Amino acid sequence: QVQLVESGGGLVQAGASLRLSCAASERAFNNYVMGWFRQAPGKEREFVAAISWNGSNSGYAESVKGRFTISRDNAKVTVYLQMNSLKPEDTAVYYCAADRFRSLYSATLAPQSRRYDYWGQGTQVTVSS
Repeated sequence: QVQLVESGGGLVQAGASLRLSCAASERAFNNYVMGWFRQAPGKEREFVAAISWNGSNSGYAESVKGRFTISRDNAKVTVYLQMNSLKPEDTAVYYCAADRFRSLYSATLAPQSRRYDYWGQGTQVTVSS
């Protein structure tokens, strides 16, 4: 069964850092664009970041640009989201997702959640002020 499993969430104070991980169950995921999305209570799911199959290209939402970094280790079939200078408005459930039809990052397509075929169960990030 194809799976994406996120980990690394938690409760931190504003200004702190967290690193989220997303482990995939199959090496086929090494060929896919991988993305991170988040959903805060009462809000729609929003794009955070995405990365190409080999890590050569990536993109970010404006709200996290300069603070968050997406990366991947294909040897471990794992994608990471390093989150620095966290703010209370970053509080959300964070999901990783895989677009099995694309290997190359596209600034137009990557933010569209409907492009992604596989989703993890999410990990909660709570940032206190």
